[in-house]
Amino acid sequence: MFRTSRIAAGVATTALVVAGVGVGLGTGVATAAPTCAVSSHAEKKDASTWGVTHVYDKTASAEQIGVGTSVTYKVVVGTTGIGNPYVNTITDFPPVGFGAPTKTTITAYHAVGGQVTEEVTPEPNAGGWKVTSTGWFVNSGNPVTLTITYPVPSNLSVGQQVTSGGVGVAGTVGVSNEMPGLTACFTARGANAGESLLGSLGDNGLGSSDGQLSSTGSVTDILTDVLGNLIGS
Repeated sequence: MFRTSRIAAGVATTALVVAGVGVGLGTGVATAAPTCAVSSHAEKKDASTWGVTHVYDKTASAEQIGVGTSVTYKVVVGTTGIGNPYVNTITDFPPVGFGAPTKTTITAYHAVGGQVTEEVTPEPNAGGWKVTSTGWFVNSGNPVTLTITYPVPSNLSVGQQVTSGGVGVAGTVGVSNEMPGLTACFTARGANAGESLLGSLGDNGLGSSDGQLSSTGSVTDILTDVLGNLIGS
């Protein structure tokens, strides 16, 4: 009877995860102070920009993120008005103590296809992670966007405010800029039951680095694996 109840509970929890429903077992979350801003913005307009304003933004994927999960930062480099600089390097600086990124993409304008998103491989750079190109075209309607995902350490304290480092950009005259203050902050919370289960599945080779529910994306695979683990225990 006890084993049957555990199996039923496991199936129910898995079904909720598959349906995208959070199970109400998460740890309480402290409210972030106003100083913990999920995004920041910077501009550059001087003699080097030839009358064009260059704009830079960095945003974390959520205001509150579970420990042991992941955070994605979005860095956008654009312009206002006329002008079309080229960006050849973007360096993101994660929070102190964070490990290597698990996924990185660049969205940029292409002559064929317009805005295209491609996965890229970042390289270490002065404590951050950089992506490079021969030159990403930028104008007022076509910014270049870096998205970079890092694992969130499991040793963070619930309620802890986590602020990233800044951003560095290099390219043609005017667009280059070092912005240590272009940061993004989130508040650490306890991972909820759904996140914990998916993390456990991933640890056992049942999840994927792309955040799918299983290696094949099959709901049946998930249910079969969970039932097998429960019966085996």
